[in-house]
Amino acid sequence: MTAQLAALCRRRNPQSGFTLTELVVVIVVATILSAFAIARINTASFSTEGFANQVAATIRYAQKIAISQRRNVAVAVSASAVSLTYPDIGGAAVHQPPGTDPFTVGKPSGATLGGTLVGTTVTFSALGKPSPSGGTLTVSGGDIAMITVTVAAETGYVYVN
Repeated sequence: MTAQLAALCRRRNPQSGFTLTELVVVIVVATILSAFAIARINTASFSTEGFANQVAATIRYAQKIAISQRRNVAVAVSASAVSLTYPDIGGAAVHQPPGTDPFTVGKPSGATLGGTLVGTTVTFSALGKPSPSGGTLTVSGGDIAMITVTVAAETGYVYVN
């Protein structure tokens, strides 16, 4: 019986697994690949695109609450922020749902905001029509050359290019 056990032990490969050298090489290669991947990620581009989408959503929201509440809602656009107010109530701020914070979207660092609507206030009527009649906002920064947010003149439809 001991001869059979000795034969079984000899048949098994006692060196199954990875050597320390193989593990170190794999870790070094994984570290080098992750360093290149992290260097390729540009957070400024993500922030710029997110800001452009947030501006478009804010303008759409202004039009929707103007229609649903049957009153004017103003979108004030400056070079650094977009904010919503009720012009009929002395410029009272529209609150961000579900809280009481004023509805203001600030520009992230590294992004620029331009276009025909910068420095103006677009007011949506109870029918959703913008006054003055539409315009564009451009957002750029990072690797993004330009994202255009357009407010259609007659309908107030907001779209992003």
